[in-house]
Amino acid sequence: MQQSNPIKHVVIVGGGTAGWLTAGLLAARLSSRLYNSELTITLCESPDMPTVGVGEGSWPTLRSTLHTIGISETDFIRQCNVSFKQGSRFIHWENEHSSQYDHPFDVPEQASHGAQAQHWLHTNKHVPFSQAYCLQSALANQQLAPKLITTAEYSGFANYGYHLDAGLFAKLLREHCVNNLQVKHISAKVKHVIQDQNGDISCLQVAEADRISANEPPNTNSPLTHLTGDLFIDCTGFSALLLEKTLGVKNTPVNDVLFANNAIATHVPYATDFEPIESFTLSTAQDSGWIWDIGLPNRRGVGYVYSDRYSDDESAEDTLLQYIRQHHQDTDSLSFKHIRFTPGYKQQFWKNNCVAIGLSAGFIEPLEASALVLVEMSANMLAEQLPNTRSCMDVIAKRFNQTFTYRWQRIIDFLKLHYVLSKRTSAFWKDNRAQSSVPDSLKELLALWQHKVPDMNDFPARDEVFQAASYQFVLYGAGFKSQLLSTPNKNLLEAAEQQFLSIQGYTSQLTNKTISNRDLLSKIYRYGLQKR
Repeated sequence: MQQSNPIKHVVIVGGGTAGWLTAGLLAARLSSRLYNSELTITLCESPDMPTVGVGEGSWPTLRSTLHTIGISETDFIRQCNVSFKQGSRFIHWENEHSSQYDHPFDVPEQASHGAQAQHWLHTNKHVPFSQAYCLQSALANQQLAPKLITTAEYSGFANYGYHLDAGLFAKLLREHCVNNLQVKHISAKVKHVIQDQNGDISCLQVAEADRISANEPPNTNSPLTHLTGDLFIDCTGFSALLLEKTLGVKNTPVNDVLFANNAIATHVPYATDFEPIESFTLSTAQDSGWIWDIGLPNRRGVGYVYSDRYSDDESAEDTLLQYIRQHHQDTDSLSFKHIRFTPGYKQQFWKNNCVAIGLSAGFIEPLEASALVLVEMSANMLAEQLPNTRSCMDVIAKRFNQTFTYRWQRIIDFLKLHYVLSKRTSAFWKDNRAQSSVPDSLKELLALWQHKVPDMNDFPARDEVFQAASYQFVLYGAGFKSQLLSTPNKNLLEAAEQQFLSIQGYTSQLTNKTISNRDLLSKIYRYGLQKR
């Protein structure tokens, strides 16, 4: 590849949510270049590649992403078995008994300055921290929706993301990208990856090509044999076909910090068509890990994330079955999917002319549903800083690698925080509290927070994955108490007190007029939401 040649052909290898979401964001944000034939985006995916099918939770960022791509929220909800997610609930994480705390999506005003946390600690409020300044715990207690049928698409009176069927979501994205965003689609297996002398990927040798766009019929008599590109995006999942297998980039393992390396997943049907749909992702601690429980309109997605250092597969499956049988007695018909992984992330995400997005970039347990938001962040940064020529690609690659190495490290710190704060007594949890397993960066923050609350000064990056409010919800929800050595600012306390009183009154009014998740989804299926 000539250094001065323009970057005109972007090739995404691998479909699924990561591949098609990346294609959609690039195509939407670079639409003028596609329209003027200055750029082409081609996605090549194997016709028989199974998806992992675990990630079914999003952050509120997906609302902006879908709006940017141009997908109607009504269509998304109807076609992808979507329900509304307003945060996460951690059950029995603090101890084995009746404990629970919430990490809602709403961010209280002035949370970045620590106003609410200082007020809550100083006044010794006998209300859980998340309920003191945020209405979403009350909404979740009654499985209530974050909006009404009269609320416009992608708007709500409470902040929300989604629970969704990942397979159906990838299908919707594919159809939209091909039909509306000029993304070329090739259904084919990659047989060989061909490199230049400098190590760059020059082209892919593919076979069994079925189609190049949705408007072209299959043509098996003249299969595509070579797919050339200037920039290749690896969305091939755990196999990391381009970045790892071709370019040799290895994983940075973090199994000494996060111990979970297995998951068992299943789909649990509702007993009736009228069962409530949870507003939060439920995460229930177990002796060797934790169980996720995600409510969709047609089923629940349930799975056990655990460490094989503390549980064998048979015991793990028994643990999951015991959990399911609390609400669903017929477990004989359930099928289980076992997923094994080494928690970690790539030493580089961008090498030569190849960048990895999604599972090919890394994977850790889905405790705070960070996988999908990392895809969004990666695709957005790539769209904003897409190199014009090969000569400037290495500079942008260095910047990309620094940004996402930092983000992965901060996500690992935040997930580890959940374990460090627990007082559970099984070996898995005791070992998670061992100082040898806690990153130095997290140790420093915990030492700092002994006598101050988390605020924006503790998180230096421009776009932190988890902001100060997230740390406050987990810290003070799990029973951590910062010992403030001085009285907070009087004006700060007065403002936080007013917010506290306002939330308590507004919560009561809102829960009386808000309908349930299931009722709202039924209305959306029937009438649709209003356009923005």
